[in-house]
Amino acid sequence: MQEITPTELSKLEQAVIIDVREADEVAVASVPGARHLPMSSFLDHLDEVPREETVYVMCHSGGRSARVTGYLEQQGYDAVNVTGGITEWAASGLPVDRPADVG
Repeated sequence: MQEITPTELSKLEQAVIIDVREADEVAVASVPGARHLPMSSFLDHLDEVPREETVYVMCHSGGRSARVTGYLEQQGYDAVNVTGGITEWAASGLPVDRPADVG
């Protein structure tokens, strides 16, 4: 399985990032520009994953994205797992979208 670190991914221009976390997780924090296709309904949205481009799959820490990456590879996609997910992305100081504080 191909893998990439968040720091390496952040240096790529126009990378297609697919976030397979669930909606409640994405509502807390997300990677700017990532496409949200939750793992729980991923197969229903498979047609939204581009075949002509490399896709970078991420989740919270890398487990779910590794499973989805493996599946995509079996289906003929050029898919790369983002190691450490959004947890490592944020810990590396990379930009994260967060909802405005309410209060």
